[in-house]
Amino acid sequence: MDRGKFTDKLKEGVSVQELENFARKHTSELLSVLATIIGAISSGYDFFTGPKFSIFFMALGTILAIIFPAPIERALKQLYNFTFKQEKTTELIIGGVKIIIAIFLPFLYFGLMGLLAGTSYHYYIRHAQIMSENKAPQARRPSSGEEHD
Repeated sequence: MDRGKFTDKLKEGVSVQELENFARKHTSELLSVLATIIGAISSGYDFFTGPKFSIFFMALGTILAIIFPAPIERALKQLYNFTFKQEKTTELIIGGVKIIIAIFLPFLYFGLMGLLAGTSYHYYIRHAQIMSENKAPQARRPSSGEEHD
């Protein structure tokens, strides 16, 4: 976005219609962000379980996803494909369930976040390895025949 447009938009403000359109388009993402914020507050203030469980389950999910990337990635794809194929009403219900889980059992929600983090970690590590293997080897500089110490 152009800097001028951005500052003009800040000065004008955002209309209710623009907010509604954004919320309709990004319902799943907004509910996930809301569930993460609520889960962090619930876990941080020891409402039902403390942050120790949440940190442990997030680390466990990350480790499992790094060790077993293929089955975890397959399961996550099925979960999110199922979620995104639903009607808006069902998508809102699934988002509500996420929020309820984030309130009462935040460690389960953060365990899922750990699985996502582990698959992302594994994906980007493999991508970097493939990119470095495909990179053309650097040509050696021609020397003038003299060796340097």
